[in-house]
Amino acid sequence: MANEKKLVEKITARSDDFAKWYTDVVREAKLCDYSNVKGCLNYLPNGYAIWENIKNDLDKRFKETGVENVYLPVLIPESLLQKEKDHIEGFAPEVAWVTHGGLEELEERFCIRPTSETLFCDLWQKMVKSYRDLPLVWNQWNSVLRWEKTTRPFLRSREFLWQEGHTLHATDEEARERCEMMFKVYYDFVTEDLAIPLICGKKTESEKFAGAEDTYTIEAMMHDGKALQSGTSHYFGHGFADAFDIKYLDKENNWHSAYETSWGLSTRIIGAIIMVHGDDNGLVLPPRIAPKQARIIPIADYKEGVLEEADKLFRDLKDSGLRVEIDKSDKTPGFKFAEQEMLGIPTRIEIGPKDIEKGQVVVVRRDTGEKMVVKRDEILKKLPEILEDIQKNMYATAKQFLDEHIYEAKNLEEMQQISAEKIGFIKAMWCGDSNCEDEIKDKTKGMGSRCILEKEKKITDKCVCCGKKAKHVVMWGKSY
Repeated sequence: MANEKKLVEKITARSDDFAKWYTDVVREAKLCDYSNVKGCLNYLPNGYAIWENIKNDLDKRFKETGVENVYLPVLIPESLLQKEKDHIEGFAPEVAWVTHGGLEELEERFCIRPTSETLFCDLWQKMVKSYRDLPLVWNQWNSVLRWEKTTRPFLRSREFLWQEGHTLHATDEEARERCEMMFKVYYDFVTEDLAIPLICGKKTESEKFAGAEDTYTIEAMMHDGKALQSGTSHYFGHGFADAFDIKYLDKENNWHSAYETSWGLSTRIIGAIIMVHGDDNGLVLPPRIAPKQARIIPIADYKEGVLEEADKLFRDLKDSGLRVEIDKSDKTPGFKFAEQEMLGIPTRIEIGPKDIEKGQVVVVRRDTGEKMVVKRDEILKKLPEILEDIQKNMYATAKQFLDEHIYEAKNLEEMQQISAEKIGFIKAMWCGDSNCEDEIKDKTKGMGSRCILEKEKKITDKCVCCGKKAKHVVMWGKSY
């Protein structure tokens, strides 16, 4: 029992130190570890398996909308990066440069890609000549490098994994439609598969992606009330196309600039899963993306027939399409239970001599801790139902937390009081002036604009900061 207790005690309570709790969970669940390159991570099997499921599910959704996967180089010539001024200025502090090839100094520096807009544009300029060549709806799964000063596992690392979609279109309307379509794909994926409720909208001018005309964002609230930007879709108009001279001949044989979008979701979404759903016992993973949906734990496995029945149960569940594993280690049952909870496996299935005698198994839910006795001959039908109920309950629980931690403010004094006394987001009116945006963030000690809520009902007609006529309803919050 001492060892079993020690396993759970390794995690700091969320209420004591949320940042330490997060790091403890990442470490004890063996999701990743630091490498010898400062700020870069080793993705361990438990963590990478989550990313694989995210990748597989999201990639399927992409392809259902006509997306094709490609892969472009990791190095970008400096001259190419300089072609889009706003873009390079936005990334300049984070760029890592390659200056030597072997022992030879390069004639031109190469940056390790922080993002790939310039690579795609360079390629498209060579291959797009006619309206018949459009649209191009491409995506690549890759890593990027950004020389961040402060790093945290998954949330902000120098090298991280992501997908970056890039599309090229003949018309403004078609490009905007694709931009909003991918925004919705992210929303559906995160809410349905990751059970994370979201606040969605357009970024303000100062918060949008470098080089974009519009940036749409999905924002999740972590359990400490902070926001995590979880996916973005950008409309570029023809800014990049003009910089790279990407033009096409229309049906009337006239030249036109093309229109571009890009969109991305990264491994920081794993951090969101941890901080939205996790508890003091470790991870709590949504069944749809959990690497293992159930762990079978034989009880009194030294007794005759127990391991045989556990093995048969494992084969039956696996053959039915469920992701399941069996723990045959010599650890005590209590330690096995604590380990299953730490890893966030949605259910555990206990089977022992008395269960075999009664023709049953015991199923324990990770989200609620509820124990259910299920007839052995009904488990293939019941377990998928239990997993789906866990998925829905996890979303409902997170949605309730989000709703309970959104407040409204009519003036700056109210915003200051709320931000000082409570965690969460504040909904307030804004005139559109970036000076007011900066002042709000300064006087509330970090409540930045998360997004403009375009379809939200107005709270008042006055800006929360300056009192002038308001243009937008904005969600404000501290963020990672």
